[in-house]
Amino acid sequence: MNITDIFVDYLYGLSVSDLREEAVEQARLCLIDYKGVTAAGAKILKKRGDAFLDRVMKQGGNISVIGFKENTTLHNAAFLNAMSAHMAELDDGHRAGQIHLGASIISALLPVAEVESLAEDAVLRGIVVGYEAAIRLAMAVNPSHKLKGFHTSGTCGTIGVAVAIAAALKFTHEQMKVAVSAATASASGLLEMQENESELKPFNLAHAAVAGITAAYCALAGFKGPDDAISGKRGFLSVMTENPKIQYLSEFNEPYLQIERIYRKLYAACRHAHSAIEAAISLRNEYSIDPASISSILIETYGMAIKGHDHKDIKGIQSAKMSIPFSVALALKTGGAGLGDYNESNLSDEEIHRLMDLIQIVEDPEISSWLPGKRAARVTIESADKAFSSCVEYPKGEPENPLTESEIIEKNQ
Repeated sequence: MNITDIFVDYLYGLSVSDLREEAVEQARLCLIDYKGVTAAGAKILKKRGDAFLDRVMKQGGNISVIGFKENTTLHNAAFLNAMSAHMAELDDGHRAGQIHLGASIISALLPVAEVESLAEDAVLRGIVVGYEAAIRLAMAVNPSHKLKGFHTSGTCGTIGVAVAIAAALKFTHEQMKVAVSAATASASGLLEMQENESELKPFNLAHAAVAGITAAYCALAGFKGPDDAISGKRGFLSVMTENPKIQYLSEFNEPYLQIERIYRKLYAACRHAHSAIEAAISLRNEYSIDPASISSILIETYGMAIKGHDHKDIKGIQSAKMSIPFSVALALKTGGAGLGDYNESNLSDEEIHRLMDLIQIVEDPEISSWLPGKRAARVTIESADKAFSSCVEYPKGEPENPLTESEIIEKNQ
């Protein structure tokens, strides 16, 4: 058997078996979190006005879209859901896979469920199995996949969407294999979309949602696929990574499913900034630090967090959410880094920019060595003749430090 067959055998087995109660419960929480995050993102998306939305919404169709009164087509509903779900930078993800999940998978699954009249248990099964597929593929291709410039949430997310639909609709084994194959052919997403003033980072996940739906329905229509789309000579692994970790696609010995190891976000910033944000807030609160008294700020973290996230030239709100220096300065000034804190007023705030200028961000080799088990940061603040330091290894929302259901609901109010 080739790697595609082994991996699809495993995923198909999950789709027809009794799932762990813990995994199904996580899927239920994912759905709660997703709906709140997506509704918040829809408000941001609506600010773009009719020039964008008219071209998407007013094409007929009767499928609902989260945060909108109007209905649209199946593919457009998935597209808009995914754009909204990733717009606020509050959507869930997986540390080792370096991937966001619900923004593509659930965004596609809910419109399909509406078209196919699926029950909630089918949706939850789709979430569990879709997350499993996307996360395992992400771990198999990273870190070289990301270092090559691919956005894992777009690439592996496309396969996750197709598998989620296949599991929810009870595809046959052969149909699931074709869905996976078609999804590998349409998997795409570039990290360059988050650079400078770009607002196209969510587009990677929106494309994944749409492409995953198309891949699944191609399989349902009876198309045939190649024998080994994942590990074939010109397959997914060959193209997407320099160092494939085959064990994630062929060895399934963990006592848990991957959805049980995801994180959920408390702060509306790139996940690489969360440990530093939390350390800064902790110091501010514990020592009642007056931001005006701060003379220097040192952030020590892992190398992968720094590249693409150490900029101080802030081009807009999306750029601010990608910036560790801005996010830490924001947290020290306001005491938070929630969705409402990333606003135009704070983008131009003189005190926040003064604090940003005081920040030095460097790699700590020891902290880098903790990857992927920990995404940590140490923040040291000097103020007058005093220095305060805090190291956060598991920011709020990690599986080792999870958000409770009540905290998820409160976050999204």
